[in-house]
Amino acid sequence: METPQIFVVDDEPGIALLCHRLLTRAGYRVETQTDPREAINHLKENKIDLLLVDIRMPEVDGFEVIQHAQRLQPDAAMLIMTGHGTVETAIRALRQGVDGLVLKPFSRGDELVDAVKLALADSQQKRDAARTHALRPLFSVTESLLSETRREPLLDLIISAICGHLQCSNAACHQRMEDGGFSQLAFRGKDLSKPFFDLMTRVDASAAPLLINAGGPGDPSLRKTLSDLGLGAVILVPILRPNLRMVLCAARDAKEPPFREADLELFQILTRQAAVALENSRLYAEQLEYVRKVEESQKALLQAEKMAAAGRMSASIAHEVNNPLQAVQNCLHLAGREDLPQEKRDEYFSLARTELERLIVTVRRMLDFYRPGATSQEDVNLAEMLQYILNLMSKQFSESNIKVIIDFLGTIPTIKAVGSQVQQVFINLILNAMDAMPEGGILNIAIRPRKNGVEITFQDQGKGIPVEEQANIFEPFFSTKDGGTGLGLTVSYNIVTAHGGTLELLPERGPGACFRIFLPTGG
Repeated sequence: METPQIFVVDDEPGIALLCHRLLTRAGYRVETQTDPREAINHLKENKIDLLLVDIRMPEVDGFEVIQHAQRLQPDAAMLIMTGHGTVETAIRALRQGVDGLVLKPFSRGDELVDAVKLALADSQQKRDAARTHALRPLFSVTESLLSETRREPLLDLIISAICGHLQCSNAACHQRMEDGGFSQLAFRGKDLSKPFFDLMTRVDASAAPLLINAGGPGDPSLRKTLSDLGLGAVILVPILRPNLRMVLCAARDAKEPPFREADLELFQILTRQAAVALENSRLYAEQLEYVRKVEESQKALLQAEKMAAAGRMSASIAHEVNNPLQAVQNCLHLAGREDLPQEKRDEYFSLARTELERLIVTVRRMLDFYRPGATSQEDVNLAEMLQYILNLMSKQFSESNIKVIIDFLGTIPTIKAVGSQVQQVFINLILNAMDAMPEGGILNIAIRPRKNGVEITFQDQGKGIPVEEQANIFEPFFSTKDGGTGLGLTVSYNIVTAHGGTLELLPERGPGACFRIFLPTGG
């Protein structure tokens, strides 16, 4: 800890010399002055820890020197000495915030040393109490800063906290740019970006805070800069982090009191809290962007797998569309014969209309399947949906020598679901079952009501899934077949889970693989 600096002011050279000798011997650094006006000028240029001043001096008394000292160096301790101690003198000293009083002449040398020690201790105790009082509100500030994750409102909160806790009219937050300049992110009061550019550069380069009082000790040119701007005091504190490089400023107008060392310490604590809050805001924004990209990737994955499944069904789709078109063409051809009676012609027109309606339903359902934005829930009849898919794929089953047996076990309730997504799950599982039986076989599908939902099982007669691979089948890009994307079961699992249901592989249900779906009725 640095040795305290004592400044003795007494118009009697003998007393000043005696104080210098006694205090130097006690280990203090001491300077003396016999002219009170010169003493005031000394206080403007040099920092002290304690002022020891005589009360009765010609032209300028000790209380006036104390008044200047409290304005120029508010953190210094004040100790008066007098040979005419009265109650009035003691009362005035207390009112002026003096830390102690010692009577002249000193009966013994340690009297003065003890008075100096006590005054320094009392002054430190006052600063500690003021610091504790100032720190209490910081807890609520910390909570408000850390609860805000949006950058712009957070910057406004930081500026408000600086002005409120440092009791200043001007505050600003500047970010260091790659070209060496500073961008003003937020401010209140006077615009400090241009006049304080050199100061911010200095603070950023030194990584050390800076406190300047226009009427206090320090660089005269810096004090003049403040005076020219109509400011009485300024504090600049840097933030130097890997992803964050800023300088926070707080400034008081000329009519406001100067900053104290306690204000600097408070500002540094506030700056550290602001840095943590800003870093949290940055990380939150990055996480939000990451989540957005993941959601977009999932949508793209869902659509890609949907298109892949639709491509594998193209033959069945063509067959399903071509049949009603052929029927319509034949009906219109027959209805165009002139030798037909009107009743027969009307019958052919009716058949054509029926086939067109069937075609419209098929096309509409396929468009719903392709459409990426269809995410609204609706009442879905799973039994009808399964029957429709099986009819749509009937040609594919026939060409692959696959027989489908479907069992409706009980009355199947409707469920709340996104129809196109559930349809995609069914198609994925059916296509997987077909791939598992390249030589043909039987696909058993059972659908039954369960408590609060519906259960559907798909059992094929393929070679099944090896035990050591069963734990990985729902992972992305994991496939047990050549040329597989490894996405079908992953997408299906995500769809069923998003509906509040479950998709699982039932073990020991061979031969082949058996997948079970449960979908809740409530969606």
